[in-house]
Amino acid sequence: MLAHSALNVSTVFSFPSPVSCLLSPPSNFVSPKKTNEETVEREASAVWNGTLKEGNGTMTAPSGVLKDARYTWAQRFADDPGTNPEELVAAAHAGCFSMAFSGKLTTAGFPPERIATTATVTLEKTDAGMTVTKVHLSSRANVPGVSPAVFAEQAEAARATCPISRLLNAQITLDAKLE
Repeated sequence: MLAHSALNVSTVFSFPSPVSCLLSPPSNFVSPKKTNEETVEREASAVWNGTLKEGNGTMTAPSGVLKDARYTWAQRFADDPGTNPEELVAAAHAGCFSMAFSGKLTTAGFPPERIATTATVTLEKTDAGMTVTKVHLSSRANVPGVSPAVFAEQAEAARATCPISRLLNAQITLDAKLE
């Protein structure tokens, strides 16, 4: 069950010059597996070698964006540089929320110019062991013409319904600011 806390929304008005860019998939892009019109499957793999604290592993995604990314115990639980599963969960959640928020705003009649989101994943020791207990989403968006109330409503709807939010059994908080 997801635990939800109150939405804290601050509004900041600024008018940066619009920047547009065209994004295209990398040349080695791998299309997702479609099992039917309503299901898409994604995969990634990991290999771990050795003991928990002295060993190391690699993570790979077929798209090529992650290829044999090395990870260790110290990268997860200490300050060694490098990636780890929680960082990848944070990246997935930030990306998922930003897309969901864009969809909600667009459907409400306010297509955003830009949404930038940072997800902070908290990993804590619990009685069950190390557990992702919280995710805090911090999002800043440029959305012409939207009122603070509609902005806050759509931000909360995106937080509650993005697929990664629904995947995680953790408290998910949000601080969304209209720029």
